[in-house]
Amino acid sequence: MRKVCAGLMMTLDGVTDAPNEWSGPYFVPEMGQVMAEGIANADTILLGRRTYLEFAEMWPPQGDSNPMAAFLNQTPKYVASSTIDKVEWSGSELIKGDVVEAVKELKSRPGKNIQVPGSPRLVRSLLAAGVLDELSLMIFPVVLGAGNRLFEDGTSRMALELTGSGTYSSGVVGAQYAPAK
Repeated sequence: MRKVCAGLMMTLDGVTDAPNEWSGPYFVPEMGQVMAEGIANADTILLGRRTYLEFAEMWPPQGDSNPMAAFLNQTPKYVASSTIDKVEWSGSELIKGDVVEAVKELKSRPGKNIQVPGSPRLVRSLLAAGVLDELSLMIFPVVLGAGNRLFEDGTSRMALELTGSGTYSSGVVGAQYAPAK
């Protein structure tokens, strides 16, 4: 069965908003290699509404010269949202109804992993529902003090198991987790 794998950049204080505004000075080539490995193992993208709207504006104009843009532009995308009526980015499909059931159905199909880039609210809900298989975090040595966090007040307790970790030359820590068994 396919796995649902989420990847997020976050600050030391857990903020996941607008990583393009604070990650630049710390982004080193080996981080790009890790991201490339993640996309090489995936053939489907799952996005929340906010990330979809941001990505649909940012990535299509970049064409396919950038490997991440090529992956995002060419790969089938499923969008979890109850507030938008249509998706226009090529290869996108809006999930109507129960997102967890839709993800379970996607997991049952043949193929590679389902990648969830960003989309912290969606990641939180998938973890809580028990359908997220891997959570990869790149934790940047920056404190913003405010912003949307991956785990906000009121998040239910959940146990995770560390499956891998490493430190990049820029001080970013990479940590991979799976739901504890």
